[in-house]
Amino acid sequence: MEKNLTIDQIQDFKGKYPKQLWYLFFSEMWERFCFYGMRGMLVVFMVQHLGMNEKVANLQYGATQAWVYAFTFIGGLFADKILGLRKSLFWGGILMIIGSVILAVDPKNFFFIGIGFTIVGTGFFKPNISSMVGQLYRDGDPRRDAGFSFFYMGVNLGALIGGYICIAVAEGSLWQSLVPENLRWNVGFGFAAVVMIISLLTFTQTQKSLGNIGLSPLLDMEKSKKKLYEMLTFIGSLAIVPVIIVMVANTEYTDYFMMFIGPASVLYLFYEMKNFSSVENKKLLAALIFIIFSIFFWAFFEQSGGSLSLFAANNLNNEIAGIQLSPNGVNNSANSLFVIGFAALVGLVWLWMAKRKIEPNTVIKFGLAFIFLAAGFWIFYYTKFFADLNGRTSLGIFTFGWFIITFGELCLSPIGMSAMTKLSPQKTQAVIMGMWFLASAYGQYFAGLLGANIAEASENATNLEKLNTYADGYEQLAIYALIAGIVLIVISPLVKKLMQDVK
Repeated sequence: MEKNLTIDQIQDFKGKYPKQLWYLFFSEMWERFCFYGMRGMLVVFMVQHLGMNEKVANLQYGATQAWVYAFTFIGGLFADKILGLRKSLFWGGILMIIGSVILAVDPKNFFFIGIGFTIVGTGFFKPNISSMVGQLYRDGDPRRDAGFSFFYMGVNLGALIGGYICIAVAEGSLWQSLVPENLRWNVGFGFAAVVMIISLLTFTQTQKSLGNIGLSPLLDMEKSKKKLYEMLTFIGSLAIVPVIIVMVANTEYTDYFMMFIGPASVLYLFYEMKNFSSVENKKLLAALIFIIFSIFFWAFFEQSGGSLSLFAANNLNNEIAGIQLSPNGVNNSANSLFVIGFAALVGLVWLWMAKRKIEPNTVIKFGLAFIFLAAGFWIFYYTKFFADLNGRTSLGIFTFGWFIITFGELCLSPIGMSAMTKLSPQKTQAVIMGMWFLASAYGQYFAGLLGANIAEASENATNLEKLNTYADGYEQLAIYALIAGIVLIVISPLVKKLMQDVK
């Protein structure tokens, strides 16, 4: 392993991808196994084992996921100001392991305690590894988008494996004879703890190749004072866990928090902007536009962990091309499978188009993302026409909807992460990346509200009536997504001006 590399040596790599991207790829892959494995189990577990009705479970899911992503803003802030990206990532991983172990021991009685640790841990882990990926590239390097697309494939490889295996084990459709029925959910949550340990080991054993990327911003400070700040951060993050537990368990508190954190983060960004030039501030305004639109994208897309989980469990058959599969496992992992199959290809297409100077700008890519999203939700709506009298419809057609949506995600998520690193000044990158994930928090929050409204409309209905209600709700989401895509394409010249030289 090479040591003491300079940032110039790292960024002066040959070929399409820097070797450090592979190390971050695998660390993120295992962390996403942990995250998506648990995400797919939440709503079904809350309905089947915590006794919640579907409306409450959707609201609870939205609150839980909102806190996960909202805390990335706080984690990014502390990484920028005190811990540095690396130490923040490591600390977040430790907290995620603790949360996963608690859920594996007794998910029914310790559910919210385990979730609390996982939320805080993800906040310290998630935004910082993405920021390190951005720093592997020089400003203006056309290979950056392809690099983020490749990194995003790692995200989805973990999501595919964890998203299917954890659910299939918990539901008993995988390894049924090997795992006792009363321990299936424990084992499902336990997988998350094991792979998170692998993720941390991967990072700690390869971090020397990163040179000075992600080191503490307080290296010039007196050691005792630096340690004090770090210890206060560690103690404070542990002290906040009980508060998070209470806030997540009571969704009305989440409502108040979401009313506060978004405006507060924007005000903080405006405060930081006084230290930057006019050109830098215009770029930050462009970043803010992307962040706002991404909220709407994730509000629709993240039905996957909420209403679509229940739709899959209640209204889909369990067969594709003669192969029996877990419908909710497919719902939670099909998108990841398609990303793995097409992420690198889409990244190479961007490179091919860039060489010929025909690559669409970031705003157009965002607009295309919403159009693909609209098409996918229209397919979810269309499944109602293939239902039997028991309200069960085609898993294959449903999966095709995720295939279409995948191209929307590939036009937005990796491109958005790349854009955040290109549009933000170096010293505020982790905060901007945190705001990018905070937008996901609002998306998750609104996803819970949308899912709860659909569930409430179908309460006390037959399974066939429930299918029609859910499908009609997805048709409405398709219309809204199409409108958002058209608006983005129309305003693209204005946003392009704000982006200055960033493409």
